[in-house]
Amino acid sequence: MDLRYTTSAMAAGITIRRYQDDDKETVKEIFTMGMSEHVPSSFMHLLKQPLTQMILMVTFCALLASSKSVLLPVVGVTLLLAGAKQLVGYLFNSYIDTSLRKDLDHIQETYLENKDSCFWVAESDDRVVATVACLPAEREPGCMELKRLSVRRTHRGMGIAKALCRTVADFSRERGFPAVVLYTSVVQTDAQRLYENLGYTRVREFVIPEPIAKIANFTLIEYRLDLLQGGK
Repeated sequence: MDLRYTTSAMAAGITIRRYQDDDKETVKEIFTMGMSEHVPSSFMHLLKQPLTQMILMVTFCALLASSKSVLLPVVGVTLLLAGAKQLVGYLFNSYIDTSLRKDLDHIQETYLENKDSCFWVAESDDRVVATVACLPAEREPGCMELKRLSVRRTHRGMGIAKALCRTVADFSRERGFPAVVLYTSVVQTDAQRLYENLGYTRVREFVIPEPIAKIANFTLIEYRLDLLQGGK
């Protein structure tokens, strides 16, 4: 399915088409770079957690009391902060590696061999600049799940993400699915605004059930678009 949008919502010359095998490495690059961008904001999210602040303060005070010097507690807290940033980076790298193994290394088999799933890319000047995919949701039987939405930083603000989301909604509606669900993280505020502007409603929030994610209080948000109620 190739779609060319020329409306004011998206810059002319952007083509949305089905994934081809030649796109594989570029798709993986776009996904990896997009996820890595969230490490700094996730680190700041971790620093705002009461448990993190308590650990930093207790460490600083304990070292100050034992050493009678400001230098040691400053070094100690600095090392803790460096370790926390490494922890966040590890969390994202683990997710990236899992995603590559689970489906992005096998896009053809995962998304294109079933009539109820698909993977699209957006092109600009014959260069892939964005991706999106969908398949029947595992956690919400009977619904479609939007996945792997990512746009190169250089091509954001052009309406590409919105057009890709609408492509998934149209695809799902044509196949009789009553709703589209998706999951995004608490730090992805731009994505949250995009989905809410498209008519998605926030269903619930939950912490990723992994020890490191629990320590960081890293929360996922589930969104839902009801297609039977005129969802965009």
